[in-house]
Amino acid sequence: MKNLHRIYFVICMLSISFVGNAQEEDLLSLVGTEEKPKKEFVNYAFKSSRVIMSHSMEVIRPGVMDFRILHRFGNVNKGLSELFGLDNATMRMGFDFGLAKNLMIGVGRSTNKKELDGFAKYRIIHQSKGPKSLPFSVLLVGGTSLSTLKITDTTQKEYFTSRMGFYGQLILGSKLSESISLQVMPTVVHRNLVPTVDDPNDLFAIGAGARIKLSNRVSMNVDYYYRINPNPIDGTQNPLSIGFDIETGGHVFQLHFTNAIGMNEKVFLLETTNRWGKGDIQFGFNISRSFQIGKKKH
Repeated sequence: MKNLHRIYFVICMLSISFVGNAQEEDLLSLVGTEEKPKKEFVNYAFKSSRVIMSHSMEVIRPGVMDFRILHRFGNVNKGLSELFGLDNATMRMGFDFGLAKNLMIGVGRSTNKKELDGFAKYRIIHQSKGPKSLPFSVLLVGGTSLSTLKITDTTQKEYFTSRMGFYGQLILGSKLSESISLQVMPTVVHRNLVPTVDDPNDLFAIGAGARIKLSNRVSMNVDYYYRINPNPIDGTQNPLSIGFDIETGGHVFQLHFTNAIGMNEKVFLLETTNRWGKGDIQFGFNISRSFQIGKKKH
């Protein structure tokens, strides 16, 4: 009997020793296997691929089509006789497509001067955090526009290229926090045909865009351009727009006030004559609706 007790005691001690060693080995095996920090890309600096008029640092996801309607009424200071500008309106209808993670294109048509336009936007650097992170994004945008109005000057020979304009833009932006995003936009616009000899074929401008988050679904947006070499005698102005983004599921509504005329870069940078100080302000809204038309990529 005593021998049985001794055997039982030895077995228990060996079992405890084995379990202790196994637990120690399990704990040691965990040492050095902690997950290393991963690089994470920063998205949603802006709710839309546009600040208001300007391109934002956002790129539409691959396989997504963004249907956009831009609507602009007349000047608010026209008074009650024109219902503070609501009797007059211009619009642009466009389709933007995400082709790859860092590439999107878009086409559109404006009632102002009956212009067709198109652009491509490519993200060179994507803001990120974690290992080898970069605190900013860099994008290139290039676009063209084509007026389909008849040329009324019969003394001038009509060329197809005379109807065209081009622009190039560099976007440098950063989502500084969950509430604030900023970007700057050096821009050049080229016109093949200019109205007078005093008008530059190439206009240079520096733009700035900002977003301030007010709630999970609402933000305040501002974009502004300072034109470096405008025609000093044509009375055109630097465009300034202030508005709000409201997200409702698949839609983004942008309500804004602006002095800009037209809804593509050539027009609002070269042909804006409205002055904020004189009340030449237009109310407008943009509607963005996204559709998944291609295979969703993870």
